Amino acid sequence: MSGLLAGKRLLITGVITDASIAFSAAKIAQEQGATVVLTGFGRLSLVERIAKRLPEPAPVIELDVTNAEHLAGLADKVREHVDGLDGVVHSIGFAPPSCLGGGFLDAPWEDVATAVHVSTYSYKSLATAALPLMSSGGSIVGLTFDATSAWPVYDWMGVAKAGLESASRYLALHLGKQGIRSNLVAAGPLRTIAAKSIPGFEQFEEAWAERSPLGWDLHDTSAAGKAICALLSDWFPATTGEVVHVDGGYHAIGA
Repeated sequence: MSGLLAGKRLLITGVITDASIAFSAAKIAQEQGATVVLTGFGRLSLVERIAKRLPEPAPVIELDVTNAEHLAGLADKVREHVDGLDGVVHSIGFAPPSCLGGGFLDAPWEDVATAVHVSTYSYKSLATAALPLMSSGGSIVGLTFDATSAWPVYDWMGVAKAGLESASRYLALHLGKQGIRSNLVAAGPLRTIAAKSIPGFEQFEEAWAERSPLGWDLHDTSAAGKAICALLSDWFPATTGEVVHVDGGYHAIGA
């Protein structure tokens, strides 16, 4: 077996369609020698069907990251397929409709709390649930959308992503002694299911096409997938608490 991730055992969340960033990461990881286990929430049969489109069909474990029983039983379920983990990919986010599309001032706390629980706190929850499987250290990688600015229509999801970026730094602090790294990939806008759920998301698409120094393909998730796999590999042994931008350079260009 050869490749950047040869011999690595990975748990990847968030594969919903083959257009998702998580699917791209799983595909590239397998091509680079990794063994992949997926998680799914809700429509497991759909995730299982998509999993068969990978180079090697991957097992799918049911996981609701807001369900304490699911989290408590995660390690045992993963052990049914691999004897440990070297990496975890967190590709999970959700906000009720009231939290997106310009309703920032009106969204009720109950909806905001849901967005923060699913999109922010779950990063810590997933990490701690996977800890019993990572006795040899490893890498946790999540996905963000640059939270250093306030974006039109992104509203409370932007706040949740800012929290996610902070949570990743705190995980880096608290898990470093165990040899576990925590990093995020900030991808530019991509036409995934998550993007389609945000009213007015085309504003991002237009801006990126005009301003990215390297250009930006709204349909190509492979660049983000490659970055995730690089951070899961042994080639970033001293990098943690970082946000790696995979956005065509948009973040570096002034208005």
